[in-house]
Amino acid sequence: MQVHFWGTRGSIPASLDADSIRHKVKAALEIAAQKGFSSKSDIDAFIDNELPFWAKGTYGTNTSCVEIRDGDDFILCDAGSGLRDFGNYAVRTYGKKSPTEFHILISHLHWDHIQGFPFFIPAFMEGTRITVYGCHKDMYQAFSVQQSTPFFPIEYKNLGAEIRFIELVPDETYDINGFKVTAKEQNHPGKSYGYRIEKGAKVVVYSTDSEHKSESEEDSGHFVDFFRRADLLIFDAQYSLADASTVKADWGHSNNFIGVELAQQAGVKHLCLFHNEPASSDENLDKFLLDTQRLASLLTEDTALQISIARDGMIIEV
Repeated sequence: MQVHFWGTRGSIPASLDADSIRHKVKAALEIAAQKGFSSKSDIDAFIDNELPFWAKGTYGTNTSCVEIRDGDDFILCDAGSGLRDFGNYAVRTYGKKSPTEFHILISHLHWDHIQGFPFFIPAFMEGTRITVYGCHKDMYQAFSVQQSTPFFPIEYKNLGAEIRFIELVPDETYDINGFKVTAKEQNHPGKSYGYRIEKGAKVVVYSTDSEHKSESEEDSGHFVDFFRRADLLIFDAQYSLADASTVKADWGHSNNFIGVELAQQAGVKHLCLFHNEPASSDENLDKFLLDTQRLASLLTEDTALQISIARDGMIIEV
């Protein structure tokens, strides 16, 4: 499978202002000051090999939306602002042959996870079929209210696509567009649900907006089973351990420390930190990833666990 991240921030879209760009440019020039470039290829090599990621790129600004694809079959996780970019890409890439059927799994109905839908171009196109899946009973109401007066100029009832909502039962497995999908209830205000998505021998687990507490062994055991031998675990690590244990305890999000711990216990191959803190700069997220990788090496001598941090536009082959 191929996993494409269209939105990776948590809670609210992040901003990238002129001062942030200036900081990147200044850092890049300082690092380049001692270099002599004789060609454009030298410059490209310098950017690729010598600049830290935060100085040459960005982790992005969109809220949660992840595409999981196997050939022509694909499924989407959440409809945050990243859904807009996915929809634009689909229409731009395929033109009149753009996919006419979309399947969207919704973790929960907080606004950062549905706010991209009013800007999802395929929803305005007649002949398009969109199926939204989730474990909340009021999905239709949430989607329609955000497109009602005075919040949005085009009401939900005026969308051109055929849209339906299917309520899932947690812990039961469903066949959705060729993928085996199992939902699991998570600890989050108003409840959220993670998804274990299987195709053939491959397993991707999408588990965002879930607060895990180190002292809860029963909770950990259930999730170790849910994460068991996943090829890729997309894990809510919005907070540091210090924040998650103090000022942001019970806010409904987890930390990088427990993400590593659960992934190692479950035999996960690749842990991807997700739902990035919107107040964190690209430089801070670079450091957050490095700290997490160092932490993993201290917890065990087993170096099999790969650790990355999600960014808008990133593609992981599973």
